[in-house]
Amino acid sequence: MNDLVGVYGAAGCGRGILPLVRAQLAGTRTRLVFIDDGAAPGTINGHEVLGWQDFLALEAGRRFACLAIANSRVRETLAARCAEAGVALFTAHAENAVVMDDVVIAEGACLSPFVTLTSNIRIGRCFHANLYSYVEHDCVIGDFVTFAPGAKVNGNVVIEDHAYIGSGAVIRQGRPGAPLVIGRGATVGMGAVVTRDVPPGVTVVGNPAKPLIKD
Repeated sequence: MNDLVGVYGAAGCGRGILPLVRAQLAGTRTRLVFIDDGAAPGTINGHEVLGWQDFLALEAGRRFACLAIANSRVRETLAARCAEAGVALFTAHAENAVVMDDVVIAEGACLSPFVTLTSNIRIGRCFHANLYSYVEHDCVIGDFVTFAPGAKVNGNVVIEDHAYIGSGAVIRQGRPGAPLVIGRGATVGMGAVVTRDVPPGVTVVGNPAKPLIKD
């Protein structure tokens, strides 16, 4: 019986991730589909779209889901749903993503093309690293963290669970024993240059980055 992989989410993020999964599965007999409870049945980019219950009903040897959802809280909910149903998380890894030395990545990551992870890095569950983003040496990244395209994280940085690093943002290097910390659920805005710690749940913007003040 053949294995089954579902890319969860048929919107923009999922359509960007599915070709990576397809390339990883080349030469196997694994069936590849989209899972999306909000999309009408049919096909998108040549692959069948199924609801979650229909995905579970298909015959399969082993069953995997790749969580291609940009919203980290939704990813966490879906990861719990997969665990409850006995569906393993699939890690999508572009062929040209560079992973160097002593990099440990937990299950369910999506590493887009031209991502670079250098050395001595620890990354939690369901990490999303979009196009051209990078993580330098001695960083610790929590669960369900999202990097938009071109996010730049330099050495000795801690990024806690559910943080979001916007497109083109730059995180300054911390120091051994005194890392720069991006708090849980914090948001770093597009193009921001972060030179100091960001508290949990705070949104920072600008150069140098400062808390966003809403009118």
